Amino acid sequence: MTTTPEGCAEPVFARHGGALDAAIARYGGRREDWLDLSTGINPRPAPLPDLSMEAWTRLPERGMEERLREAARRAYGAGKEAGIVAAPGSQAIISNLPFLFAPTSVAVLDPSYREHSAAFAAAGHDVRSFHGLADIPTDARIVVVVNPNNPDGRRFAPRELLALRERLASRGGLLIVDEAFADAEPDLSLASQAGCEGLLVHRSFGKFYGLAGLRLGFALTTRTLAARLAERLGPWAVSGPALSIGASFLEDAPLGARLRASVIDQGERRDGVFARLNIPILGRTALFATIRHGQAGRLHDALCRRLILTRPFDYAPDWLRIGNPPGRGEAERLEEALAEALAELSGPAPDDEAGRLR
Repeated sequence: MTTTPEGCAEPVFARHGGALDAAIARYGGRREDWLDLSTGINPRPAPLPDLSMEAWTRLPERGMEERLREAARRAYGAGKEAGIVAAPGSQAIISNLPFLFAPTSVAVLDPSYREHSAAFAAAGHDVRSFHGLADIPTDARIVVVVNPNNPDGRRFAPRELLALRERLASRGGLLIVDEAFADAEPDLSLASQAGCEGLLVHRSFGKFYGLAGLRLGFALTTRTLAARLAERLGPWAVSGPALSIGASFLEDAPLGARLRASVIDQGERRDGVFARLNIPILGRTALFATIRHGQAGRLHDALCRRLILTRPFDYAPDWLRIGNPPGRGEAERLEEALAEALAELSGPAPDDEAGRLR
């Protein structure tokens, strides 16, 4: 447990989404009873391809790694000049990348995915936040932007980001763009510009393809920076099964198109729930929406008591992020639970609940 600024205990599952075990320990129920909407992960992944036994029994070989990198190059629209690094999840890249640079001034979009700031701080950098492209500290040598942003759904025009990259590159700086949620909005991506000086693009495989447990992510950047990052990650960074599954899915363009249509449909169904209940949406991507409610902490608790897990924020007590219900039945369950919870919240808090949430 940690303590929020208001002094109330923060559930261990509040720092990141997906900690269903912690929610079960606190609220009860079986895993199969819960509807986990706390992440921005596609809840309807494609069936896994058949894997050869060699994917499991042999150390990953260069040919498997090269196949995956080339599949990622084509799927993300990167040119031949781009260096591409595959890693066991984009988090591994986020955690290791800061150690490639001497301590410098780093500006990170706020609010956004907090691990960027944490990783640069751990590597000894001077980390500051900014809230819009107009207020980036002028002395920042490294700038981190998430596009579309998590959790508020903000989007940044590629032309604005490319202009920022050019300014940073002119003084030896670097623009890092985290595109973990860009698969459903390819027009936002700067992956086609990877290879230009002063640019690194993160891509996450598991969110869009619904296979977060596979642990696979990519960095697209210059060949020089890619080589340094790959050296830091070390040999056999990505498992044989992840190499094979990743290559198979990324090579299948029709599969990508079907998944894109599926998550867009899920998102529209999700947003329809909020519209019918008159719940304001702060921001959205195809894979999640962040709603605003004056009692978001109590709303999160009320949904957990109905075995629906969402994502609260200690720094924004009126925000709640909700991922995609996989189908119509789950969307109806969410709508019913939200309606009950909102009715409950319109009255006084029970004594035991008020004591827990003070």
